[in-house]
Amino acid sequence: SISSLSCSGSRSSKTFKPKKNIPEGSHQYELLKHAEATLGSGNLRMAVMLPDGEDLNEWVAVNTVDFFNQINMLYGTITDFCTEESCPVMSAGPKYEYHWADGTNIKKPIKCSAPKYIDYLMTWVQDQLDDETLFPSKIGVPFPKNFMSVAKTILKRLFRVYAHIYHQHFDPVIQLQEEAHLNTSFKHFIFFVQEFNLIDRRELAPLQELIEKLTSKDR
Repeated sequence: SISSLSCSGSRSSKTFKPKKNIPEGSHQYELLKHAEATLGSGNLRMAVMLPDGEDLNEWVAVNTVDFFNQINMLYGTITDFCTEESCPVMSAGPKYEYHWADGTNIKKPIKCSAPKYIDYLMTWVQDQLDDETLFPSKIGVPFPKNFMSVAKTILKRLFRVYAHIYHQHFDPVIQLQEEAHLNTSFKHFIFFVQEFNLIDRRELAPLQELIEKLTSKDR
């Protein structure tokens, strides 16, 4: 909700990335509209399936951008609760701690606070999404051969933001009445990555119980 977004202080605006827009009138925009329409039907299993005759890379690209925007917004609502003091390490419960490396600027994984980690992560994802050679927005420009592996890495990292929010900041999510929004977004995300086998089961371990709970009703 807008009200809970606007009360975030100026500090949080750094982590809150600008929304990544899919150009109107483009084929990807049509695909996004299709995704939104099928989501409206309430059947998430159906909503994530590749539409007839569509290119898998393009479908994954459109949905990856959409998940980036959703997670960006969800995290943006709780940045006041995710601080250097409250979250000195990037964790998803006591058993899982994440260290940041992007393979180019930071090669050796560094231990950093959750807000710093998420800032690195979201900036890195944004840079990938803005790279026309990786995520071409123009009709007829082919996706690179390594597109699927790039998309898998992006989704694997975006999952960690969900995991951190669920494990460390679920109380404020409830206070802000964002719980249904978070659950729907995460469920959509999980159905999508399951449908196309995009995240290794090991990586999903921090939220395994929740995943089973959310998906068991829709088998």
